[in-house]
Amino acid sequence: MRITIFLLTVLIASQNLVAQDKKQITMNDLWKNYTFRVKDIPGFNAMKDGNRYTQMDREGKRMLIRVYNLATGSQIQTLFDNSKQKFKDSTLNVESYTFSKDEKKMLLLTDGESIYRHSAVHHVYIFDIASGKISLLDDDKVLHPSFSPDGSKVAYVKNNNLYYKSLAFNAAVQITSDGEKNKIINGNCDWVYEEEFAFTQAYQWSGNSKYIAYYRFDESKVPEYSMTKYTGLYPDQYTYKYPKAGEPNSEIMIRIFEPATGWYTTAKTGKEKDQYIPRIKWDDYTGKLCVYRLNRLQNHLELLLTDPKNGNADVIYREQNKCYININDEITFLPDGHSMVFSSEGGGYAHLYNWDWQTSKLIDLTQGNYDVDALVGVDELRQMVYYTSTESSSMERKLYVTNLTGTFKTCLTPESGMHSITPCAGYNFFLDRYSRLDKVPVIYLRNASGTIIRTLEDNKALEKKMKEYALGKIQFKNIAGAHEMLNGWMITPPDFDSNKKYPVLMYQYSGPGSQEVADRFPVGNFFWHQMLAEKGYIVFCVDGTGTGARGEAFRKKTYLQLGKYESDDQIAAAQNLGKLPYVDKDRIGIWGWSYGGFMSSTCILKGNDVFKAAIAVAPVTNWRYYDNIYTERYMRTPQENQQGYDDNAPEKMAARLKGRFLFIHGTADDNVHFQNSAMLTTALVNAGKEFESEYYPDKAHGISGGNTRYQLYSRMTEFILENL
Repeated sequence: MRITIFLLTVLIASQNLVAQDKKQITMNDLWKNYTFRVKDIPGFNAMKDGNRYTQMDREGKRMLIRVYNLATGSQIQTLFDNSKQKFKDSTLNVESYTFSKDEKKMLLLTDGESIYRHSAVHHVYIFDIASGKISLLDDDKVLHPSFSPDGSKVAYVKNNNLYYKSLAFNAAVQITSDGEKNKIINGNCDWVYEEEFAFTQAYQWSGNSKYIAYYRFDESKVPEYSMTKYTGLYPDQYTYKYPKAGEPNSEIMIRIFEPATGWYTTAKTGKEKDQYIPRIKWDDYTGKLCVYRLNRLQNHLELLLTDPKNGNADVIYREQNKCYININDEITFLPDGHSMVFSSEGGGYAHLYNWDWQTSKLIDLTQGNYDVDALVGVDELRQMVYYTSTESSSMERKLYVTNLTGTFKTCLTPESGMHSITPCAGYNFFLDRYSRLDKVPVIYLRNASGTIIRTLEDNKALEKKMKEYALGKIQFKNIAGAHEMLNGWMITPPDFDSNKKYPVLMYQYSGPGSQEVADRFPVGNFFWHQMLAEKGYIVFCVDGTGTGARGEAFRKKTYLQLGKYESDDQIAAAQNLGKLPYVDKDRIGIWGWSYGGFMSSTCILKGNDVFKAAIAVAPVTNWRYYDNIYTERYMRTPQENQQGYDDNAPEKMAARLKGRFLFIHGTADDNVHFQNSAMLTTALVNAGKEFESEYYPDKAHGISGGNTRYQLYSRMTEFILENL
């Protein structure tokens, strides 16, 4: 027995010496040197023949777009070299590019300037590959440039108006003229559509290039929000339209323009104006436009197949839900002209279906108590449907293939973990970004049988670099929540000793349908959390009620009560962590960003006997202050659900604060307004509570740029070391 104890002591001591010999993560590693950067394939674009791809390669200041053989990786040719191909002797620093459908021309985007989180204006150049000629699309920076399918025109948005340029005549045509800031938008989304329906280009060419369908937003009745920009002696006021919960939305028209004749048609979307059009999509087999019509409660969806000549429409699909319907892009129209493959969770889990609206025949393509994560694509020639799902585990994604009748199914990526799939034209090859919780991402090229043809990026440099550092062990660990078992991961200190007690910092996001606990690398804020583990903290993350990949019932349980069940789970998880022999139950903290900041704020107040400290970055503090599309989807309006809004608002719980609390916000946050933190400050002051706060002038929701992230994470680290 003594010999065993002696050997164990020697083993632990030797492990500690090994850990001491390794490097410690520093803030410079994280936010200045970017030591742990994960490599991807910049500018990867599979070409239409399905056998080649293009990629952006940088050699110092030189930027090249090269063509490679997909199967072998051998270089075939250089399409663009900014050291040789210039515009009026000016070198173009190309940030991104797109091809025309025939791959004879390219759009080169430079000088990007962000508008909101997902939109940006660029100087755009048209590059003719054969001649090497480069021309400027427009003298000004523009939004959403795109070739017509026949390659003869380029459409774009400028000053809230939609244009197209005829390449044959080198002439621009202004399609709309009523665009006006904070009033009328043509071809681009308003703020709330961009943020919550996840698209920005609000126009689409028809497949035959005869029409452009576009959104017209009338923002006139939407209330304005102003933010101060501290940029000069007298600060500027930035004002934009932001509809908070219960407030009016833009009125939307879908218009269809025919360039050949200059003729306009308006899609007939019904008399109701207080509704959403979250998507439009051309059915190239019928030549008609599919318009998604969603009611304001977001629980009744209709698909309208619209004639571009007169705007008349037929309803080809309806879906209703007792809570809400999630909008996605997972619809593929089929060549017969009267059926489609689409995704729905009407059966309790997200699954794929083949729907024939002419015969009203519905075929289940996927079945079971698991969620289909994404429709990867439909191979119409072979009549195969490719998709990723959680069938093997809610924490994994694998690629599967079935047929259009759902009569067989094959898994093409048997390896456990996370597979993010990009199909190549023709579905002969797939790009597979693969990782596991403790394995760096590898990018594989697979064939249609799932066989790995070659490795495009293995991130071996990162793997080698990580071995130089004293990293803690990360592992999955299930834990009991308030009502059921929950998925979690845990990082322990590099010299972890189960006979000691450690403080715990919990991290979470917790928003509806989100997932932080998955078998992928890296998990959220992984290397900063590793730095804290090196300093003696256990870091724990748990996905509670309302998060994704566990079916509709689990996710929608939070309906009308955002924050209630999520915080119950985090508090219960913290209490159960405190029962572990190596956890100091009196030193448990929690932090999060955005929705996660809302949750950490709620937890430090509602769970004031459980959490010693909390950090909330850019938190929602009352859902009345947030936008209506997101908030009403889960809460309905404040007028309908006053108690749901008030019972779970950190602003209303301020008097319950006991522990140490730091909340952080950017003053130019166009998403979760600084108002949230300002109102929480007022509530805490009125309640006589002590707290800490940090604000970042002119910084948006991501709180980044220059030295900002370095300072932000230094501040949070300092707070944790002093208070936990």
